[in-house]
Amino acid sequence: MKCQFCNCADSRVVDSRPTDDGNSIRRRRECINCGRRFTTYEKVEVQQLLVIKKDNSRELFDPQKVRSGIIAACHKRPVSAAEIEKIVNSIEQLAYNNLQEEITTRQIGEMVMEELRKLDEVAYIRFASVYRSFTDIPTFMNELKALVKEDKKAEKRA
Repeated sequence: MKCQFCNCADSRVVDSRPTDDGNSIRRRRECINCGRRFTTYEKVEVQQLLVIKKDNSRELFDPQKVRSGIIAACHKRPVSAAEIEKIVNSIEQLAYNNLQEEITTRQIGEMVMEELRKLDEVAYIRFASVYRSFTDIPTFMNELKALVKEDKKAEKRA
């Protein structure tokens, strides 16, 4: 690491510790040439993930958009902020772990629905109604019937 005072390219690490948020490492360094100390931060470089929207346009993945959709679906439901944050983090991790540079909104929506289905069925239906653009009552009822059918299968397995 180059010293900011004398531009010497040689320094030694005196102290190393994680930052308060745990997302980077703070390193206290001492220049071998001039002996002055300085601080550097080491952080994991995150690949950029593009989201392919329904109209085939692309934009950077934004976990805040996922969070907003989940919050709207969970409005007035017994779902804590911690549970919402856990889902957002899980989806973000899954999205980045697919080792692709692009992901579709459909894939993201399916991941959100899967997590909401496990957490709160009403929130799941709310999210699905917007995500799948239910335009009429029969479509909505079909989704409800599929949910009930899946619940019955789960009960039989238990």
